[in-house]
Amino acid sequence: SSARAAAKDPALAELVRKEQDLTKQVNAQLGTLNNVLALPAAERDEKGVAQIQASIAALRGQRDKARQEIKQKFPIYADLVSPKPPSVAEIRATLGDDEAMLSFYFGQNGSFVWAVPKSGPVAFAAVQAKIGDIEGKIRKLREALEPQAAMISDIPPFDLKLGHELYELLLKPVESGWKPAKKLIVVTNGALGLLPLSLLPTAPAEVAADEDPLFIGYRNVPWLARTHAVSTVPSAAALRTLRQLPAGKPGRGDLIAFGDPYFNSDQQAEAEGGGQKIQVADASGNITRGGPLKRRNSPKLDGVDSAELGLLPRLPDTADELKSIALALQADPAKVLFLGKSATESAVKTMNLSGFKILAFATHGLVPGELNGLTQPALALSSPVVTGEGGDGLLTMEEILGLKLDADWVVLSACNTGAGAGAGAEAASGLGRAFFYAGTRALLVTNWSVHSQSARQLVTDLFKRQADDPKLSRSEALRQATMALVDGPGYLSSEGKTEFAYAHPLFWAPYTIIGDGGLR
Repeated sequence: SSARAAAKDPALAELVRKEQDLTKQVNAQLGTLNNVLALPAAERDEKGVAQIQASIAALRGQRDKARQEIKQKFPIYADLVSPKPPSVAEIRATLGDDEAMLSFYFGQNGSFVWAVPKSGPVAFAAVQAKIGDIEGKIRKLREALEPQAAMISDIPPFDLKLGHELYELLLKPVESGWKPAKKLIVVTNGALGLLPLSLLPTAPAEVAADEDPLFIGYRNVPWLARTHAVSTVPSAAALRTLRQLPAGKPGRGDLIAFGDPYFNSDQQAEAEGGGQKIQVADASGNITRGGPLKRRNSPKLDGVDSAELGLLPRLPDTADELKSIALALQADPAKVLFLGKSATESAVKTMNLSGFKILAFATHGLVPGELNGLTQPALALSSPVVTGEGGDGLLTMEEILGLKLDADWVVLSACNTGAGAGAGAEAASGLGRAFFYAGTRALLVTNWSVHSQSARQLVTDLFKRQADDPKLSRSEALRQATMALVDGPGYLSSEGKTEFAYAHPLFWAPYTIIGDGGLR
């Protein structure tokens, strides 16, 4: 993004190149200095050390001068590459009348929370917990959200007591700053990024163990999502940057989407009806209380010595999800969906994506090292073995940075961002940053592996609500769709009877908005 901004103005490009070259020279000299200082004192040339130090000081002086010049002549660029923390007044100017910003900092020795409303006093509290304590509580809460459960009846109860304790610890002390608002914008660090605040109960609640239908009692829990819409941003500065973007161009299409890629020829043959039934990463199936819990699987690559794209499991249910979204937006699935063999890297890179409001990828998000030679986060698309095209079938972070978008949403609907010790969160974070630079206002990501039917219902409902009401913000559309899922009929048997409710947070809370949760 920085390079693109620089390329528009030759004078800026020259200055940026100069600043980057000087930074490289400083780093090279620092490396030399470290090597020299690592030698025993007797072998060290003190005069040489002094010369290197003087050279570093001179280079730093020149670099700072170049930075100062960039700042004076090109302030917008300087803000982009090195944003300054905004003041409370600047944050308030960015917020809407019904919004408040919650900012958390978790440290080794102590933690803090701030709540900044549009007007009125800022609420601030020291939190009686260190980063490790918070992480422990969140890992415990997540046990019911990504369980090793084979059957629906094996899903563990969500720890409502612990959830409320976390609310008391983190949100209660600053209620005066955020409670009057309707929408919360959250800035956090550490493990809290793996847990949507929406699922914290705002008061003590209990659910009976032997309910019929299963999970029905969770409808009565006072979730934060009942009263407040929540979105997250990487920093207060990032929200300001996103809100300074110009409005999306009129006349953009509603949707362009890529999903259910084929990672090997067997998957293609099976999909096209000519092959044996092979292992896929999900299927709808008849799910009853004693039936299997069907969820989109993350790639199972642990312990695999040599991982290739062809080892990834297919995600056939993602095609249904994308079709449902297209129909909800009254878009023609045949024109806006690129599925199976058509979900290719070259299709993404050659199409003019700036003409669409919603860009959806329903596929695996990968992190460096997960596949052979993968050095950066990437989205897995159809294999070149299947498509006959060049490339590696991976849309990498670097390639995403080169896209030109004008999107209200990018949906990453099968990237399990809570996967393997936060590895998925790392993928979503890297890919997310790249999509923001490419030009999206918000991302919709999942925090754990989703249950297919409920996910399809939720996401379709979310976009239908936005299509029906142009004044509905992104975060409020998500809040309404999640609560409709909680209160809705749940999973129905063939006779139309509720087998189990979707009120357990495993079903309704996986989705998080990262970025601007406001209006389009």
